[in-house]
Amino acid sequence: MKVKVNRLRSVAVVLAGVALTAVLTGCQGGDDDTGSSSGGAVGSSSATPSGGAGAGKTAGASPSAGPSTPSGSTASPSSPASAEPVADATPSAVPCADGPPTVEEVDPDEIALFRIEEIDGITDKVNLVLQHGAWGCPGKDTDGPPFVVTGEDSRWAMDQGAYVTAVTPIVESTENQRIGVQELIDWVDAHPDSGLVFRYTVGADGAIHRLEQVFTP
Repeated sequence: MKVKVNRLRSVAVVLAGVALTAVLTGCQGGDDDTGSSSGGAVGSSSATPSGGAGAGKTAGASPSAGPSTPSGSTASPSSPASAEPVADATPSAVPCADGPPTVEEVDPDEIALFRIEEIDGITDKVNLVLQHGAWGCPGKDTDGPPFVVTGEDSRWAMDQGAYVTAVTPIVESTENQRIGVQELIDWVDAHPDSGLVFRYTVGADGAIHRLEQVFTP
């Protein structure tokens, strides 16, 4: 009987050891689960930076979009919008006459001078034989637009004491030089029908008191 008891004790000790080992193993497994849960939590936290990196890309899109805003802005100095008023102010924006001008197109301040006639019985006036017109479209072989006349010759009185200026070919200058009325008469008599263009101003008596030649290249 003692032998059996001793054997039973040995078996009980072995079973107790196995049970203890199982318990310890179970505890370690639980710890591993906890560890894996922690690992999952860590993985979850590590996912947060990756999400942050994605957010970083989204945030990075803002700066990349930023520079495109000035390039499309109309406030840019190179914007065509800032050149529009200048374009309207340039002579090239004014339509030119490609044929004989109509009454609406005739320039009211400029005339083409062809001849000068003295008026019998009046010593302080002369008649300018002239035509009205408008500036035409410049040709391929010209440096500037021509003055296109229309209608027939007109006669307009000019005071012999009028203020007169001239440029080439009357004088050797591209800037207006003051000349006398008689000097103008002599040149026009020697070069009839030249059609030089002049700006004019009328006095209180209706006669021309100021005549300034327009330089045409």
